[in-house]
Amino acid sequence: MSMIEKGLGSNLPPTKNSLLEKMFKLTERKTNAKTEILAGVTSFLTMSYIIFVNPAILADAGIPKEAALAATIYASVFCTILMALWANYPVAVAPGMGLNAFFAYTVVLGQGLTWQTALGAVFISGVVFLILTVTGIRQKIVDGVPDVLKSAIAVGIGLFIAFIGLKNAELVVASDATFVALGNITSLGPLLALLGLIVAAILMAKQVKGALLISILATSIIAMITGFISFPKSIGDIVSLNLPSMSETFLAMDIMGAIGYGILSVIFSFTIVELFDNLATLIGLTRKAGLTDENGKIVNLDRALQADAIGTMASAAFGSTALNAYVENATGISEGGRTGLTALTVGFLFFAALIFAPLIVFIPSVATAPILILVGALMISEIKHICFDDFTDVIPVFLTIVLMPLTFSIAQGLAFGFISYTLLKLLTGKSSQIHWIMYVVSAAFIINFIMGGGH
Repeated sequence: MSMIEKGLGSNLPPTKNSLLEKMFKLTERKTNAKTEILAGVTSFLTMSYIIFVNPAILADAGIPKEAALAATIYASVFCTILMALWANYPVAVAPGMGLNAFFAYTVVLGQGLTWQTALGAVFISGVVFLILTVTGIRQKIVDGVPDVLKSAIAVGIGLFIAFIGLKNAELVVASDATFVALGNITSLGPLLALLGLIVAAILMAKQVKGALLISILATSIIAMITGFISFPKSIGDIVSLNLPSMSETFLAMDIMGAIGYGILSVIFSFTIVELFDNLATLIGLTRKAGLTDENGKIVNLDRALQADAIGTMASAAFGSTALNAYVENATGISEGGRTGLTALTVGFLFFAALIFAPLIVFIPSVATAPILILVGALMISEIKHICFDDFTDVIPVFLTIVLMPLTFSIAQGLAFGFISYTLLKLLTGKSSQIHWIMYVVSAAFIINFIMGGGH
């Protein structure tokens, strides 16, 4: 037996009196400490790219990069440990891809809000999540949205994220004649991004753990070698025991400013976007982990959603965006993760990553841009769940998907998708297919347009 195996424990389940057994019910879920910890390491490796990607996106919104990195990690640690201890789920949580892009490019850069006001909106959305969760309304809202729109939302957000990645890599640039055009792919920046994209794609195809993180680091090193960015001058530029501070963002959120901007805009700028993605991911992951009772009901789902809502409020307070359960958790679950001990392991690894905070200044956007492109590509796979036989489904799906990247706004794609679905079904005699939730959400989007939320 190796030293690692001795440290993690044997394959035998722990005794029923052990602390881990009492906390995580390892025996009941047919697992053990060794399996859970190794599963946590696997999940961390696959989702750790967010440590570098999220601060890069938030920096575009004006948030200081080091503070954004600290907020990203502390928010991930807090909510992941909360998920582990409160819900006993093998699911790690971090700022959501799509939600961070929405925060930076739609709300701050698009609508002109300050990042402090946008953080206030994130906090309010967390409060709304909690109320909707405790009252059970959150599940009812998601159930009321047709499956075709749920899939279209995922595809549209995927295209939006990929478009941002292409833009950050300068593979797509602005053009007075055609709005967008191909960038100069023979220049160093785009070439480095293309190289990173190829490396990440190959590693993912070969199912290498930590493929996206490896791609970021490899591209950054090549960028240093080619002179695109400078080399670290000392070991202190790479690791430091002086943990990064989030003093510039902690409690900087402007809640009153967000309310003053318009409560409808707050709710439909964050809550609706987050509702479907996170719940759908949680349901998929828990089913994969076998966390259902004899009636098919998912164990502790309410607790998981409560943890997510509280985590989103904490994330806003720290200086980061709304949180999501990451689909990458499926890798840890595939390795046998079944309890909160898996998530607890991820939380500790995120915390340990704080010592590498100085490295963030040596990660160029051309190294993180390929990750955005690949995440977008992965999200497009949801299109396989869309049936194109019914024209009253096709048009709302099309508008949802195409308008997110073309208007550079997830909210506008959502609005056109919901409104067109409701109107088409109603005017073609298919009102029986419309859940009452669709009327409420569509009306809210129309009111938001009238009040100027469409600008």
